[in-house]
Amino acid sequence: MTALWTADAIAQAVGGEAHGDFAVNGVAFDSREVGSGDLFIALKGEETNGHRFVDGAFANGAGGAIVSEDCAHPHVRVVDTTAALDDLGMGGRARADAKIFGVTGSVGKTGTKEALFAALERAAPGQAHRSVKSYNNHTGVPLSLARMPANSRYGVFEMGMNHAGELAALTKLVRPHVALITAIAPAHIEFFDSIEGIADAKGEIFQGLEPGGTALIPFDSPHRDRLISWAEPHAGTIWTFGRGEGADIRAVEVSREITGTIISAVLPNGELTYTIGLPGDHWVSNSLAVIGAVEAVGGDLAVAGLALAELAGLPGRGARTAISTEDGEALLIDESYNANPVSMKAALKTLAEEPVDRRIVVLGAMGELGDDTDSYHAGLADPILDAGIEMAVLVGEPMKVLATALGNKIDIVHVPDAATALESLEGKIRTGDALLIKGSNYIGLARLVEALASGKTLCST
Repeated sequence: MTALWTADAIAQAVGGEAHGDFAVNGVAFDSREVGSGDLFIALKGEETNGHRFVDGAFANGAGGAIVSEDCAHPHVRVVDTTAALDDLGMGGRARADAKIFGVTGSVGKTGTKEALFAALERAAPGQAHRSVKSYNNHTGVPLSLARMPANSRYGVFEMGMNHAGELAALTKLVRPHVALITAIAPAHIEFFDSIEGIADAKGEIFQGLEPGGTALIPFDSPHRDRLISWAEPHAGTIWTFGRGEGADIRAVEVSREITGTIISAVLPNGELTYTIGLPGDHWVSNSLAVIGAVEAVGGDLAVAGLALAELAGLPGRGARTAISTEDGEALLIDESYNANPVSMKAALKTLAEEPVDRRIVVLGAMGELGDDTDSYHAGLADPILDAGIEMAVLVGEPMKVLATALGNKIDIVHVPDAATALESLEGKIRTGDALLIKGSNYIGLARLVEALASGKTLCST
């Protein structure tokens, strides 16, 4: 197997000096994630110094390191390891003759990134690469680029932000041939003056487009024209996707079936009918973005459709698990990774469509909503009632206003944390129920999901 990086190639990419002849097959900056033959980058942060963990990384099997201090192991010495991470990412991007995709948005970017990767990987097995987890920030993006094999045909990179200017920097590292925005929502609005400011920050992704590149923009978004204005100076082609008349990639027919959602879509160069394995209206839009991205690079649309039919939910982002009850099973829908007002409403609407006996939700507080946090939380009352929810466990202090808004219209429990949420569910889940768990990551509802899926008791920390 060809090495991902050699010592000399690393030194050349980062402008450093190689000490020892080594080759590596992976890259990490967290020593706990280092595997056999990986490169460990010893980053220096405000609170910690990665050089403290160099010996531990090699104990875990590291094949080499990038350091700025003395090191007794095979390494490349640089002045600044953080700058070296960026340089290695840019080196990985420069050497790969691949079609590169950049994905951002307030909601749906990780799922869309995974769906696009699945479509490309199915067409070119072993030659598609993507950022893993939610490695979408100033360290995660260059790390993901550095991990891209030189022989990749496709690279899919998620980019996130919570302040203006961040995406502009990331997209210039990625330099995508196709840049797409899934949706605009009041996520991180605490750091912006308005939702229009969020749209502007997302529009920065187009600044990194390769010459002649394609911009994909949600047609049904109220910020469509604003996003188009951001794309126009940089994109060779601008396509919109959605369900509205006039979208370049348009779902003209949507049919819900037991096996999934069947979509007939019109594209700039033809038509395609395909199935999405995941439920929810938001996946109609996400899938159109995926199809548009594949179309933009001349990819295999039929294969992409097959990949979309086989999609399964990701942990924390729609994964579905059967959990045991006293006399059978209930459905657990895991949306615990993150939440904002738009994604909350989408998840509730999807839950409403589940053919189950009873619907229960555990909803955690939503973070970074600024001065309007109370109104955003209280605004979930009608979607909860419209979804036919019979019991709601509301977690965290910001959810108090939602509990008040719901009053006694349904069975409500308001609790301070995830541990107490589990206690409130004991003896309440019955066979045939569907339980949706969703909230911002800081609330820690992933622990609740793990406890329910394993049948263990969740303990407070």
